[in-house]
Amino acid sequence: MPTLPWVTPNPTPPHGQAFVMASRFEVRTLKDVPRFFLKSLAAWKQVRSAPGAFGASLIAQPAKRVFFTLSAWESRDALYAYARTEPHRGIMTGLRATMRTATLTFWEVPVEGLPISWDEAKRRIAEEARKDQS
Repeated sequence: MPTLPWVTPNPTPPHGQAFVMASRFEVRTLKDVPRFFLKSLAAWKQVRSAPGAFGASLIAQPAKRVFFTLSAWESRDALYAYARTEPHRGIMTGLRATMRTATLTFWEVPVEGLPISWDEAKRRIAEEARKDQS
């Protein structure tokens, strides 16, 4: 299971809140995995220099057709600005047809709580998926 470890593109302030996003994407077929993975790497490169990014990590489970992302931002606006900027914007649009499922969840934490553990992120993703199904 390839994991890109937590990177810290921008320093966090000594105090304050971080806006966190965790996601789980499942592609429809194994044929979609290489393309999704390559596009994920382009988004990964972008986040490493994104204004307002406090940290990010990625887990790829190619045999399961599943990808997880985890990132922390100085604000919701900083995350949304990143999502609207190329190449991320085009990646989201271009990969939409390959998605079987997508679950995203958001929350805030004190910056002292970074980096977020993958256990916590996956717990929140599972909780969000359960809410989406009910």
